[in-house]
Amino acid sequence: MKPVRLPIEREIDLHSFAPSDIPSVVEEYVAAAVEAGIVEVRIVHGRGRGVQRGIVQAVLERLPLVVEFWDDPAAHLGATCARLGYAAQSGRRPGSAVR
Repeated sequence: MKPVRLPIEREIDLHSFAPSDIPSVVEEYVAAAVEAGIVEVRIVHGRGRGVQRGIVQAVLERLPLVVEFWDDPAAHLGATCARLGYAAQSGRRPGSAVR
C-alpha cells in the first residue's frame, strides 16, 4: 500500500485511521507539524471508553517534540491538545504537563 500524504494542519481527526496505526500516525503528525512551524495542535480521538485517548497520550508522553499536552476541555475528553517545540532547547521538560 502506498503512503498517503495529508496536508498538515493544526488539527487531525483520527477517526479515519485504523486503531493499530494510531501510534505511528500521531508520531508522524507531530514531527510534520513541528517541521511546518505549528506550535500547538489538537488531536481528535473521540470519547468512547478512553482507549484511543490513552494511546494518543502515551505517544505524546514519550515524544521529545511535545513540550506539554492536556485534554481539550471543550471536547469532553474527545480531543487532546499539545504544545510542540524543541523541549531540550527551551529548557522545558519533555512530555506532559497536564493543565
